[in-house]
Amino acid sequence: MLQKQEKPYSIKPFRLVKFFTFSSLIIMFTATIVISALNAHWVRNILLEKSQEYASLLVENLNHQIISRFMLPILVQYGEISLRKKEQFLLMDKVVRSTLHSFNVEMVTIYDERNIISYSFDNTKIGQENAGGVHYEKAMKKEATSRLLQHGSFLELLFWFPQETKIITFAPLRAEKQISPALAGPVLGVVEIVRDVSDDYKKIFELQGLIVGSCFIVMGLLFLVLLFVVRHGEKIIERRADERLKLEEKLHQAEHLSAIGEMTAGVSHEIRNPLGIIKSSAQLLKKKMARLDADSHIPDIIVEESIRLDNIITDFLDFAKPKRPDLHPCRIEALIEKNIAYLLPQIEDNSFHIIKEISNHLPEIPADSAMMYQAFLNILINAFQSMKPNGWLTIRITYDSGSVRINFIDDGDGIPEAVLKKIWTPFFTTKDTGTGLGLGIVKNMIEAHNGTITITNMEPRGANVEITLPVRRLG
Repeated sequence: MLQKQEKPYSIKPFRLVKFFTFSSLIIMFTATIVISALNAHWVRNILLEKSQEYASLLVENLNHQIISRFMLPILVQYGEISLRKKEQFLLMDKVVRSTLHSFNVEMVTIYDERNIISYSFDNTKIGQENAGGVHYEKAMKKEATSRLLQHGSFLELLFWFPQETKIITFAPLRAEKQISPALAGPVLGVVEIVRDVSDDYKKIFELQGLIVGSCFIVMGLLFLVLLFVVRHGEKIIERRADERLKLEEKLHQAEHLSAIGEMTAGVSHEIRNPLGIIKSSAQLLKKKMARLDADSHIPDIIVEESIRLDNIITDFLDFAKPKRPDLHPCRIEALIEKNIAYLLPQIEDNSFHIIKEISNHLPEIPADSAMMYQAFLNILINAFQSMKPNGWLTIRITYDSGSVRINFIDDGDGIPEAVLKKIWTPFFTTKDTGTGLGLGIVKNMIEAHNGTITITNMEPRGANVEITLPVRRLG
C-alpha cells in the first residue's frame, strides 16, 4: 500500500517537466511550419519583385531597340509603319528576337494604341482586338504591371510549389526624346513579355524545402534526445522512489527487530538462569535415580530438552545482540577444511561428493575465526539438508579486486521464489524444528566483517550461496 501511495507523488514533478517538454516540441514544430510558410510567401514576393525589375529592364532595352532599329529606319524608308507588310514584320521579328535572345523569354506580344495585337511570337494572336485587359489600360497610362501565373495540382498550389510558374509583364512602349523629339512622350503601344521562371522558383523552394527538412530533422533528433532524457529521468526517479521505499521498510523492520531483540535479550537472560538450575538439578536427579531405577530415562529427557532450550536461547541472544568480531589474520580455506572434517560422518553416511575449486595464493583476511567457522558450518548444514544422497556440493574460493569470494553451490531442488523472498526474515522457517534465525545469524556475522552474502537459484537446479569478504590489513 505504501508503494502505491508514494510512487505517483514521487514522479509527479517530473511528469510536469515531461508535459512542458512535449508541449515545447509541439510549439516548435508548429512555429517551424508557420515560419516556413511565411518564408515561402516572402520568397514569392521577392521573386515577383525581382522579376518585375528584370522585366522592366528587358522592356526598356526592347523599347530602345524597336525605336532605334525598327521604327526609325522604317519611317525613313517607308514613311509609315505597317506590320501587315511582310518585310516590316520580318524586321520587327528580327529586332525583337535578337534583343531578347538568351533571356529566357517565352512570349512577346505588342499591342498598338487601339488595343489590337500587331505583333506576337504566336502568329494566331495577331489582329486580335481588346485582348490586353486591365493591364493594357494601366500600361497605356504609363504604369508597368506584373503578375505571376502558376499551374499545378490543388495541393501543389496550396503549398506554393507549382509545377509551372510564369511572370507576365505589361509595360508602355514610348518614343525616346534623344532619337525623335517629335515622338517624345506619347505612348506608342504596350509590350507584353511572358517569362518562364519555373526553374528559379523551384530552386528557391528546393532550398526552402532543404531548410525546412533540416529543421524537422534537427527537431526530430532533439525530440528523440529529450524523449530519452525524459524516460531515463523517469527510471531514475522511479528507482530512487523504490530505493526510498525499501529503505523505509528496512528502517521499520530494523526498529521492529530492535524492539524484539531488546525484549528477547531480557527474557532470554531471565529464562537462562532457572534453566541452568533445572539442568543441574536434572543431572543430580539422574545420579540419585540411577541407584533406585536404572532404566528410568526421565532425567535424560529433562537434560536433553534443557540443552535444546539453551541452544534456542543462545540463537536468540546471538541474533538480538550480535557479537563484535575479534579480528585476527586467518585463512578461509583452512576454516572450511575444519568444517568438512567436522561434518565428515554426515558426508560419508549420505555419500556426498565435495568438489573444491580453490585458487592459488589466497591472501589471509582479518576475521574472527570462531564466528566464520560457525557461519560456514550453518551454510554447509543447510546445503546438506537440501541435497539427496550421492549429491554434489561445489566449494569455490577465489580472490578478485581486494575481496575473497566464497561460493557454496549444491545440486538440491533449489529454493522456491516465494521462500527466497523471505529467506532473511527473522523467525521464518520451512522446517518443523528451529527458530528461523540461523541464516539471520549468519548474515549478521558476515556483515560484521563488512562482507556480503546472497542466495540465488542455479539452472537447471540447485542453489548458490555467495559470500564476499574484504581483504584489508589490520590497523
